[in-house]
Amino acid sequence: MVRDIFSPRTNLTTTERAVSVVLGLGLAATAAQPRPNKLLSLTALVAGAALAIRGATGHCSMKAALEHT
Repeated sequence: MVRDIFSPRTNLTTTERAVSVVLGLGLAATAAQPRPNKLLSLTALVAGAALAIRGATGHCSMKAALEHT
């Protein structure tokens, strides 16, 4: 799976990449706000980071898996 994340082939359009980066950074920034529920903040931070990485690399493992079926 790690090899899929850093695959040189991109399978996202430019629009998908831009939306992923913007939403990922926004979600991560929201997670940085103090909240009583630390687990919710951690979940939002991880999800935001995953979206930002997806957009930055241009590769989505889930999309690649769905295209192969």
